[in-house]
Amino acid sequence: MRIKPLEVALLLGPSMVLTLVLLVLPLAMVVLISFTDWQFGASTWNWIGLENYAGLWHDEVFRQSFVNTVEYLLLVSLASIAIGLGAALLIESHTSLRAFYRTAFFLPVASTLIAMAVVWQFLLHPSAGLFNQLLTALGFEPVNWLRDYDTALISLAVIGIWQMSGLAMVMFLAGLKNIPAELRHASLLDGMRHPLDRLLRVTLPMLAPTMLFVVTVCAIRALQVFDTVHVLTQGGPNYATEVLLHTIYTEGFGFFRMGYAAALTVVFVACIFVLTLLQQSGASRAKEL
Repeated sequence: MRIKPLEVALLLGPSMVLTLVLLVLPLAMVVLISFTDWQFGASTWNWIGLENYAGLWHDEVFRQSFVNTVEYLLLVSLASIAIGLGAALLIESHTSLRAFYRTAFFLPVASTLIAMAVVWQFLLHPSAGLFNQLLTALGFEPVNWLRDYDTALISLAVIGIWQMSGLAMVMFLAGLKNIPAELRHASLLDGMRHPLDRLLRVTLPMLAPTMLFVVTVCAIRALQVFDTVHVLTQGGPNYATEVLLHTIYTEGFGFFRMGYAAALTVVFVACIFVLTLLQQSGASRAKEL
């Protein structure tokens, strides 16, 4: 049956129009604005070429936010993947508490992060917080978790891990469901009695495509951190928790430098694009193997 061009246009037209209006045109406008000195609310602007991009590499705030974002990404992604995988394996081990574990780990994903950030702010309070109350009871000095330069970013990373582990768990559970039961039975017949042997030689190799997807999703979500930074620290103290999205927000809606904020956005989108390309490349190689 031959499909007519008009039918193709009717089938693909709506999705192509939505993609153009919602994705391509806004991104093109951001790229265009990044080459100008436009300020929010101004009626005129000047074309300045690559000046905004050149200014990024001389901006200490940008460099600090970029380093903080990478550190946060590594901490949150690696820990979330490890905890999520452990929780998924625990649930799939047919334990009697699997329903409890599934609910407990997924609850942070379903919760509103800003509301939970307020709860964490109380838990991390320097005097009345639960964590410092426990430290005091154990004989240690209380810590100002969110206002100390050495602990602020780590504290936010803990919140990110708490929130993202459940998502990783759900994706790993889906991957574990796709592992044929025959492989596990065959491994037992081959003498792999220890669970660690089956994990390393059967489960993890079969989870490779899922692992690659989980790594990419967790990395992109960690890269998009904003809520907890804006609510709890405002990028402080002394830019210790300043991250890329918060820098974009501050430059655009705090200092009204939309051209510079657009250049930051282009860099941010480029980072996500690179992560997506790595995921696609890794997925293609995994299929070939």
